[in-house]
Amino acid sequence: MNNYSGKFITLEGIEGSGKSTNLQFIKHWLEEKDIAVITTREPGGTNIGEAIREILLNTNNKEMTAETELMLMFAARNQHLQEKIIPHLATGKWVISDRFTDASYAYQGTARGVDYQKIYELEQWVQQGFQPNMTFIFDLSIEEGMKRVKSRGEQIDRFEQEQEEFFEKVRHSYLHRANQSPARYAVVDAAQSLQNVQQQIEKYLIKLTE
Repeated sequence: MNNYSGKFITLEGIEGSGKSTNLQFIKHWLEEKDIAVITTREPGGTNIGEAIREILLNTNNKEMTAETELMLMFAARNQHLQEKIIPHLATGKWVISDRFTDASYAYQGTARGVDYQKIYELEQWVQQGFQPNMTFIFDLSIEEGMKRVKSRGEQIDRFEQEQEEFFEKVRHSYLHRANQSPARYAVVDAAQSLQNVQQQIEKYLIKLTE
């Protein structure tokens, strides 16, 4: 688990589920409680991680195998942990990350079909038992998530161009993991109004800061 003085919160969910918006809400909520906090994302978070992100999201990289994708994710994650996440937690700061290892089980594991044991071995090597204090899963129908992605008017990345079946597997994986370890996960109904979503988040944050 996280044995550092700062706390680590991660946000997960399919594309369009509102992670980025709610990450800012969590950041501001904590800052109002005088808690020092930084935000980050995966893949990315560091110069090396962001360079790897460019490779992972590039739609031209159609030949990338699921195993290559997984190893690139963990390469970026290792740099992220060593360079940014752990140093900040060690000083007492809270860290909020848009995605973390749960995404590897959902995307590369359940959706791409990589053996969970391979993911687990990489997780143990890179994280040495380190886990978030809390993981918010923003649950939303695939149809609504894709509608929100398209409404942004931005060019879609290599993951966003996947088919509906792919994202159904991702969603199922997240909900399954939350069901297996309810103490760490907070499943939020992301189909509700933003106000209601953030009211749900606040209830969990109050418990986390007590």
